[in-house]
Amino acid sequence: MADILFIKTSSLGDVVHHMPALSEARKARPDASFTWLVEEAFAPLVALHPAAGAVIPVAWRRWRKSLLSPATLGEIAASLRAIRARRYDIIVDSQGLLRSAVIARFARGRRHGYGAASIREPLAAMFYDVRHDVSRALHAVERNRALSGLALGYTPQGAPEFGLDRARFAASGERYAVLLHATAEPRKLWPEANWVALGKELNRTLGDVTLILPWGTQAERARSERLAAALPRARVPERAPLNKVARLIAGAQFVVGVDTGLMHLAAALGVPLVAIFAGSKPGLTGPVGSGPIAVLGADGAPPPVEDVIAAARTFVR
Repeated sequence: MADILFIKTSSLGDVVHHMPALSEARKARPDASFTWLVEEAFAPLVALHPAAGAVIPVAWRRWRKSLLSPATLGEIAASLRAIRARRYDIIVDSQGLLRSAVIARFARGRRHGYGAASIREPLAAMFYDVRHDVSRALHAVERNRALSGLALGYTPQGAPEFGLDRARFAASGERYAVLLHATAEPRKLWPEANWVALGKELNRTLGDVTLILPWGTQAERARSERLAAALPRARVPERAPLNKVARLIAGAQFVVGVDTGLMHLAAALGVPLVAIFAGSKPGLTGPVGSGPIAVLGADGAPPPVEDVIAAARTFVR
């Protein structure tokens, strides 16, 4: 049995965009065992994928805040031991950053990655044994699929499959919609006044459907609470690990969200989705999935609230 290591550490959207590559690799190499190295916060989500035989968590985002502390150095040493504990037949770094390439160098096995002209940090290519040229004009999902196919010896075909079964994750009971207003990049935000106008219209239209406002940071929590205070039927949930958040999103009637990792997770789950773009390009990182998706706005041109309301109405039932 071949042992294959995928390295895709972050961010959440990038991790979601790599899932179809793992699904396809499992079909093409049913004899193989797959391990995925990922940031610790995203490990619970990766573990939901049926082809992820093992998950190795790393904590670079946390480590870099106190890189030279004894506790951090001890955790790094333990992670390196876990990475080197097994020899892999093929290592595929689909992150393509210098830090992920360095991690790949510590792993034991033949290392595949993007060629220097195919990535944002060309120096990363120096750490690979085999380099593959993949167009940077492709959508992120297709870049991951292409690199994995070149490394593992098959040609990607058909529509992407994320390996996440909405019906298996969704919980029965409360009828709700999820509003994903939060993102780490301010340029991707949609004005709070627009969210309030949208929420009030959904409250009027949906009857007994609750509006759920997830958050990740304290600033995002405060924003969720401000929005909820302005809406009659809105709720701010407690923060939860990603496997539980995935179940929350899977059970939604529909999702409205800005360009953030949870929006891409909603698309991957096949949940009806209105995707709001304000500061990024949907052609390269837009939502991909089997469910109905309405993509509104563009880089530097956020959609008006009326257009988002009209799109959301099509998912009301």
